[in-house]
Amino acid sequence: MEYTHRYPAYPTQEVAAELEHHIDIHRQAYNYTRYEYTHLDADSTGSAYKHHSRLPDWKDEFPVFTEVNAKALQRTVTLFYDNLSNLSQQKENGNKVGNLKWKSPREFQSITYSQHGFKLKNTSGRRATLWLSKIGDIPIRYHRPLPDEADIKEVTIKKETTGEWFVTFALETDEADLPEKPDVDSLNASNSVGIDLGILNYIQTSDGKTVDWLDLEGEYERLRREQRKLSRKQRGSSNYEKQRREVAKVKRHIKRKVEDFQHKITTWLVREYDAVFVEDLDVKGMLEDSHLARNTQDAAWRQFISLLEYKAELYGTHVVQVEAAGTTKECAKCGVETAKSIWVREHSCPSCGFEVDRDANAAMNVLKRGFAELGLGWPEDTPVETALPTDTDSVSAKRVVEAGSLGA
Repeated sequence: MEYTHRYPAYPTQEVAAELEHHIDIHRQAYNYTRYEYTHLDADSTGSAYKHHSRLPDWKDEFPVFTEVNAKALQRTVTLFYDNLSNLSQQKENGNKVGNLKWKSPREFQSITYSQHGFKLKNTSGRRATLWLSKIGDIPIRYHRPLPDEADIKEVTIKKETTGEWFVTFALETDEADLPEKPDVDSLNASNSVGIDLGILNYIQTSDGKTVDWLDLEGEYERLRREQRKLSRKQRGSSNYEKQRREVAKVKRHIKRKVEDFQHKITTWLVREYDAVFVEDLDVKGMLEDSHLARNTQDAAWRQFISLLEYKAELYGTHVVQVEAAGTTKECAKCGVETAKSIWVREHSCPSCGFEVDRDANAAMNVLKRGFAELGLGWPEDTPVETALPTDTDSVSAKRVVEAGSLGA
């Protein structure tokens, strides 16, 4: 299994200048790879492996390429072909795509060391040191240790638009070292949960728990103020660049707050339940709806689901995405569909009389569809009325952020 851990880095002024110099050399290498891919014959280009053989000639013709780590230089060439492959995949999926563009200094702000050329040292406390070949030592805030069973495959150091530095470790853990997931036959309504990704609440669970939305209005108001200040600056001036960084810092703060919120919720879910079922949402379609676009972007549902899936592997939990269409309309007790406008917040079935919160009904349907996806029948001794409490347990977003978990 592959995953990443990210840490803030604090290079000295001298090391930061060296990092920026190396990043610019790698940017030139990326752009030169693009140039050769376009202008040389297929015998020398067409794959990262072929193009790596061009690097000795590069170093003879352009000595600047000898100043950076050889493996890191190969990784930059590979990055071009990875981007090319992603572009081809999007085209196959029916998306309109162009060609890979030349990278300007602002568009290329990271380098990756692959296999070797790096070393993590002094990891006994909250501070550690990352050594990079031809650059030197970089202090990092080691707020969580790397898992003992994980191997470091790559190290990426990046300068954000805010001017901050971050280090990302790409880790690989052998499947045998991961917790074993519970047997599917052992799953039932008490150790499994359906999740409705809601509008009034961030999430609603099938067993009656809700988590409020994260309040970002103060952050968005500050962002609007800083953007208004930026609009009054002369583009290209030092004051404009200073204010641009202020805007970037606010955006970065909002992004971090959402990511932290999602990490805490997903960790709680995979620790609390043996199986978590979630809707496979059409995020693109939701973003096209002007009424929901802002909420959907704040929620970052696709990111939420991705976090849930990767943490499920680490904690030994089943995570299954189910068809989202109709979960709100369908009655969780009898299955009869009833159309509801977005402002109707209660489910009241005209067929069987079952009444419950709209999102709770959807969460129960997600749970039932999850059981069906795994080939399990709905337990006869656990009817929907007893599986779903009549009073829900609402958890504030503030409690999630402050406590670090939802708790019991």
